[in-house]
Amino acid sequence: MGDYEEQDFHVTVRDNNISEAVPSSSDAMQQQGLKRWIQIAICIIFILVGESIAVLLGRLYYNKGGNSKWMGTLVQFVGFPVLLPLYYIFPKQENAPKMHPPLLKLKVASIYIVLGLFGAGASMMYSVGLAYMPVSTFSLICASQLAFNALFSLFINSQKFTPYITNSLVLLTISSALLVFQTKSSLPEGVSKGKYVIGILCAIGNSAGYGLSLSVTEFTFQRILKNGSFKVTLDMIISLSLIASCAATVGLLVSGEWKTLKAEMNGFELGKMSYIMTLIWTAMCWQVYTIGSLGLIVKVSSLFSNVVAALGLPIVPILAVIFFHETMDGVKVVSILLAIWGFVSYTYPAYLDLYKPKTNNQVTTNVSTTYVNES
Repeated sequence: MGDYEEQDFHVTVRDNNISEAVPSSSDAMQQQGLKRWIQIAICIIFILVGESIAVLLGRLYYNKGGNSKWMGTLVQFVGFPVLLPLYYIFPKQENAPKMHPPLLKLKVASIYIVLGLFGAGASMMYSVGLAYMPVSTFSLICASQLAFNALFSLFINSQKFTPYITNSLVLLTISSALLVFQTKSSLPEGVSKGKYVIGILCAIGNSAGYGLSLSVTEFTFQRILKNGSFKVTLDMIISLSLIASCAATVGLLVSGEWKTLKAEMNGFELGKMSYIMTLIWTAMCWQVYTIGSLGLIVKVSSLFSNVVAALGLPIVPILAVIFFHETMDGVKVVSILLAIWGFVSYTYPAYLDLYKPKTNNQVTTNVSTTYVNES
């Protein structure tokens, strides 16, 4: 009888310890979830700020006398050296998984080369489309990258489509499509119909290429690298930027556009120094955008990264009103509201999942797991 009471006493103490451990475990999970959302929020800010300012500076470059398509491509990648000090600022992760040489390293290097060259080609088409088309029409076609990315994510990343995601994609696509009505349908000044058609084809090619590259990047992180640490992400950014910069430089030299750069700088309406600073800050903004984009691919998915990029498309007209004194009409306002609605539709369910109270079954499972581990 005494043994039975002593045994019951020990079981009661163990149960009390378990009941006290459950809240602390739940608090730790919420803290991890909050930290993850803070990181996601930072990446979103990087994408929106980097994309908006880079597009405006690109438009400023072409409006004030810039003509080089390969230079417009090069500035999207060449700013990567400013990221090198981050290797020394952030500490190394000692427990990070190491790659198994040499086959895996060769496979990763091959993927980096392909993605870098692919990115340079897509960015070249982006530059041609931006130069030969009105911003509104260009934004419309850029919105199609959501559909391309969704299609590639379905087959490459096994992306599951919930009603919220589908609703978000539709709203964001309509939001950007509305921008086509903000200007007249006439061709840009100095652009022939032939060049306009080339611009449309290049814009479509850029959208398809960008959507595919995002899906392949996500696949590389999840299936090959299997590591989403800051260092691995930084390795990919710098590697891809280096390869794409080399490809753009070769294109600049082979095309002969480098011969006109001096005259282009001398004839820039805002002056030589403004010409240089426009290119430098455009390069910096694209690097900020790239960090945010890859960060969201690692933390969430390539589709979500593309959703945030689509959210930034209606922001450009607002900034154009402030800096370029363009008009703000009702179509732009509706476009912005639809973009915000679509973004919230995508993120709100994830927010609810983070703070959804645990059911009794979940708590029981946690207690049972704790008891088994302690035993």
